Parts: sequence; structure tokens; C-alpha cells
Amino acid sequence: MKEELVEFEGTVTELLRGGMFRVEIAESKHEVIAQINGKMRMYKIKVLMGDAVKLEVSPYDLTKGRITKRL
Repeated sequence: MKEELVEFEGTVTELLRGGMFRVEIAESKHEVIAQINGKMRMYKIKVLMGDAVKLEVSPYDLTKGRITKRL
């Protein structure tokens, strides 16, 4: 059984090591540490600082997430 993920839209504010990004959520100004998902890696979709992205966050840990789409 898979838990429900919470989706947010945000902006990449900082590039971190190892393919990680700091993303600021648009509605709440909360910051999340996120990585890109496998399909974006497979198709070599680049994410740059200042990009608008859609991310999924687990309801159990709201500090980590996964970038699913570049808007």
C-alpha cells in the first residue's frame, strides 16, 4: 500500500551537491530539499536555479521531496 503524496509548486532557490535542490514552495514560503525523479534523469531534463517546478512531498516528512516536472 503506497501512501498519498502531497503535490506543491515551487521555485528552485539553490543548487546543492549530488543532484539535490533547495525549493521554496509558492504558497507557504516553506523550503524543501528535493531531488529529481528517475524519468527526468533518464531523459536528461535539466533543472536550473529560478525554475518553476512541481514536486511531491511525503506527508510524513515535509522537509524532503522529489521534483516531478519542470514548469
